[in-house]
Amino acid sequence: MNENLSGLAARVYPRAGAALARTLAAALAIYAAPAVANEDVPSVHAISMHGEPALPADLTSLPYANPDAPKGGVLTLGVQGTFDSLNQFIVQGGWTSARGMKERQFGSNIFESLLMRSYSEPFTLYAHLAESVRMPDSREWIEFTLNPNARFSDGSPVTVEDVAFSFDIIRDKGRPPYRNWYGSIIRKEYPAERTIRLVFENGDNRELPLLIALAPILSKANTDAENFDKSSLVPPIGTGPYTFAEIEPGKRVVYKKNPDYWAKDLPIKAGFDNFDEIRIEYFRDETTLQEAFKKGLIDVLQFRDPARWTTGFDFPAAKDGRVVQETFQMGTPANMQGIAFNTRRPVFSDVKVRRALSMLFDFEWVNRNIYYGLYKRTAGFWDSSELSSIGHVADERERELLAPFPEAVTPEVLEGTWRPAQADGSGRDRKVLKAALTEFGKAGFSLKDGKLVNSATGDALTFEILTKNEDEEKLALAYTRTLKLLGIDVSVRTVDPSQFEDRRIKRDFDMVFNTWYASLSPGAEQYGRWSTASADAEGSFNIVGAKDPAIDALIDAIVGARTKEDFVSAVRAFDRVLISGAYAVPLYHVPSVWMARWNTVVPPEQNSLYADEVDTWWSAAAKGN
Repeated sequence: MNENLSGLAARVYPRAGAALARTLAAALAIYAAPAVANEDVPSVHAISMHGEPALPADLTSLPYANPDAPKGGVLTLGVQGTFDSLNQFIVQGGWTSARGMKERQFGSNIFESLLMRSYSEPFTLYAHLAESVRMPDSREWIEFTLNPNARFSDGSPVTVEDVAFSFDIIRDKGRPPYRNWYGSIIRKEYPAERTIRLVFENGDNRELPLLIALAPILSKANTDAENFDKSSLVPPIGTGPYTFAEIEPGKRVVYKKNPDYWAKDLPIKAGFDNFDEIRIEYFRDETTLQEAFKKGLIDVLQFRDPARWTTGFDFPAAKDGRVVQETFQMGTPANMQGIAFNTRRPVFSDVKVRRALSMLFDFEWVNRNIYYGLYKRTAGFWDSSELSSIGHVADERERELLAPFPEAVTPEVLEGTWRPAQADGSGRDRKVLKAALTEFGKAGFSLKDGKLVNSATGDALTFEILTKNEDEEKLALAYTRTLKLLGIDVSVRTVDPSQFEDRRIKRDFDMVFNTWYASLSPGAEQYGRWSTASADAEGSFNIVGAKDPAIDALIDAIVGARTKEDFVSAVRAFDRVLISGAYAVPLYHVPSVWMARWNTVVPPEQNSLYADEVDTWWSAAAKGN
């Protein structure tokens, strides 16, 4: 009898007698029998989506962390918005949960994963809560052996029961896309006391094992399973380097360093978690947030508005050098910022209407008059990377993927010649207005008495743009000025952040500003953003309500790609379909990250591909170790 399995059975069924425990262990042993031969699959320290990990097993730190960073001090961050929940993994409260519990930019301060992602590589994961990992080339299963030192913040050890519980509770009560990913686990096996093998139906989704490896690991003993799907402000117990010190819903959350953090001496964490305390303050609008930064109430702030970045530093601390402006170059594709169409609304159900409306955003005028000429026009969803279709003729592999959907991509997009409409910057370019009117005509609209109306019904084209701050409102008003030149009746409504989130979650909007974050390794998250299944799913990120079999097929192709070449072709074909679908008015981007900081905090010399994480920064006043 396998003693490890006997022990596991006794822990899982503590009230069972010895004989029953042995019987259960025998059943577990049968259950743990591998479906495929796995003896030759090696245990490794890291896995990659494509290719091999860049760092060896004896790594000393991640490239963008300073292992000699001093410890101590307080970091104060600021965000616009609010929060009313401490559970980011559920529908009710997941969208408005506190920042900093588990995320890339502010750190995984409370929750951690079996493997830890290196943001100096497209998609590579290194050992963390799991000291080793095994995954066959087929990717039909993934196996983790836990680090024996892994502990929750209350000192209790992390067990395979905690791991299994985490997947099950989020599968059953979590929100998309987490529940979809974890629902793909068809069987759990326990080859040894600290080992868990997760088996999938097949290896078609090549990214799934890596997504599984990034799941938050919850404490079974300290999680209210019955009420997990309800918004809560009860501080959760995690394995991360910090614990909750202060929680004021909608105002602030404070994290305090756990002196007994289990991984503080691991090389993978060298140079991370340098502050004794992290404070995240909440502000209702961007102006108040930026004024707080100027007063020194916030230590570091990312800027996205060129006007504020160019003219907003005329204050004493910026002039005398106490506040520093820094530009960090990104190594990732540009995020797609756009004004999203809610295609669930009849007014936007016709792609020809959406294409015509997209043509009427006068980027040249906006960039010159509002943004000091600092922006670049965004065309697709992976601009400034090899994954972008812009400027590339579709290759043979792309055409093969697109062949079943001949209407999904326009000829210009297929040939790589399409670009967003370019106006003369006057705000009333007659050439663009005429071309847009022609496109509206294809959709059955015409000008009548100065109004754009449906020729068949006589109904005017009218809709509302929902905004949450003055920057969005300013841009929306600039857009509407051009729309009204063609007799389009459009209004702009600005609401507070909490109302904005509520309306967005309920899909109660016509058009709304949205950002589709891009990476060098897009994959299964695209199901939650674009798939037919997610269009009507509560809490999904399918803002636009896309329902297109071409989209579904291409996401399948992306996650199933086995070679880098197939992967790039699949993403480019996907990019072409999204562009042709005109799901948003494409706006603009900058090829770098604008960060301003007080000289009391210091970033490392080398950045990650994303360039905006602060969990590797440190206090200038802190003393060396």
